Amino acid sequence: MKNISVGMIAALAAFLAAAGTTGVCAAEPDAELIWPDGAPGAVGNNAADKPSISIHLPPSGKANGTAVVICPGGGYGALMMSYEGHDIARWLNSQGITGIVLKYRVSPYRHPAPLQDSQRAIRIVRARAEKLGIDPTRIGIMGFSAGGHLAATVGTHFDVGDPKATDPVDRMSCRPDFLVLVYPVISMGPKGHAGSTANLLGKAPSAALIDLLSNEKQVTDKTPPTFLAHAKTDQMVPSENSALFAAACKSHNVPFEYFELERGAHGLGCGKGAEWAAWQTKCSDWFQARGLAAGKGETP
Repeated sequence: MKNISVGMIAALAAFLAAAGTTGVCAAEPDAELIWPDGAPGAVGNNAADKPSISIHLPPSGKANGTAVVICPGGGYGALMMSYEGHDIARWLNSQGITGIVLKYRVSPYRHPAPLQDSQRAIRIVRARAEKLGIDPTRIGIMGFSAGGHLAATVGTHFDVGDPKATDPVDRMSCRPDFLVLVYPVISMGPKGHAGSTANLLGKAPSAALIDLLSNEKQVTDKTPPTFLAHAKTDQMVPSENSALFAAACKSHNVPFEYFELERGAHGLGCGKGAEWAAWQTKCSDWFQARGLAAGKGETP
């Protein structure tokens, strides 16, 4: 996008028009703070300074032990909490998967705040796995657009936890067991999305920081198995982003599936329509093939 401010406003307006609302329905589960004593680097005490998770549990008797932390998109300047958040959690619930919607910090917060929030969410879910009926080796992360960049960042920048931490949550690994990246921003360079880069890294990030957060350059053989979906005709975030990550996975022998749609705008219908249904069907098949949802398949 050539004009970041105007482009971002136009993008958000399009999202809002398509989705109808970014608010949370009255029936949503309560949100809980992931940093009860204050997030690291918090600059205020408002809702935007307090990242949280909302845990959607599958119906009784349907849960299969898999969980997914969900990172809505919004260019690191807003969060599409409806069709890229709570609606996705309900879709995951229909497959027996626990959906955890993450409200992470966005601009004016910069890196590493969103990464800290998402890593913390993974640790919390893993620490509570037994209580939630979750297999601690089947906890994934899923993201859309800039949220896809965040999910990919978690999948390429992780640690095993600090065994000496006083907080038991911090002793947990923040490595996700699988990734789902839907029309994701991957690169922070010219092939990525200028608005997301500016919101996350500022207007003049160093070359080293751009490389560090260009996640196609950070894939290793430890990167989790990955599902990607993107439309060739995406004019906002080029599909080359997903192609770069898929190629990096291939070169490092990381299991992946890249579902490239022949047509579709960024957002793939924003929660409705043929393109949205298509990626969800492919993703469900991938879940089943990997033993993450109903049906038999290989382990993650």
